[in-house]
Amino acid sequence: MSVLHAILLGIAQGLTEFLPVSSSGHLQIIPWLADWNDFEGNDDLKKAFDVALHLGTLVGLVACLRREVWALVRGGMATVVERRSPMTADGRLGWLLVLATVPAAAVGVGLRSVIDEADDEIWLTAVMLGGFGILLWWADRRQGRRNTEDVGVRDAVLLGLAQACSLQPGVSRSGVIITAGRLLSFDREAATRLAVLMSVPVIAGAGLYSFIDIGGWDGIPADARAGFAWGTAASAVTGFAAVKGLLALVRTRSFSPFAVYRVLVALLVLSLLASPVR
Repeated sequence: MSVLHAILLGIAQGLTEFLPVSSSGHLQIIPWLADWNDFEGNDDLKKAFDVALHLGTLVGLVACLRREVWALVRGGMATVVERRSPMTADGRLGWLLVLATVPAAAVGVGLRSVIDEADDEIWLTAVMLGGFGILLWWADRRQGRRNTEDVGVRDAVLLGLAQACSLQPGVSRSGVIITAGRLLSFDREAATRLAVLMSVPVIAGAGLYSFIDIGGWDGIPADARAGFAWGTAASAVTGFAAVKGLLALVRTRSFSPFAVYRVLVALLVLSLLASPVR
């Protein structure tokens, strides 16, 4: 595959994974618009590359929020190993984030074939971008006062069910979690922080599953390894910047610009599909 294409897709992945605009949708739409065919005839390698880019953003996230992530991991492990009772606040939140991962994992494994069949439907991705963008705008109008310390089992389950919807490109994992969080009366910063932290077990689990599924490093063709490496590095750097920027932005701004962007991209794609150009 082209190293340049890999780097550009890595940048797009890093910038869109945590912003509520759908990274999977952009990884689908950008090659379609540019008419790139790096993975033509090899869907398994394409999925592996997408997961590699997601792992890059995971590295960027952990680097950016390393103290917070480590506190959650340490608190969660202490609950099991040291049998602490009652659980610390970090330990409780850590296990609730794991609970929120279960619905997405169950849907991903149980409906894998259905998801794969819909993966190349550009029109569906565009509809999801626009529709869930409008839903994000509507939910963000609520006045939320809850923070991450207020998360309960019910919240974790509902946020997990929302996250499961993001397996369809265009929905946006962070976007749908933020939407659900705002509907559950969490403030913007708390909803965003939950969306970011919930990505850790999901991306790590999906990455491990995909890596085993393709046969490990040996399953990646030699001529594609440079692209994988550069794309992953690009997504890590831009992912770090996206997390830092988003958490600073939501303290003073709403999600309306992201909703407008989603609708505009959706209209552009649907217009191209309806025209003789594509």
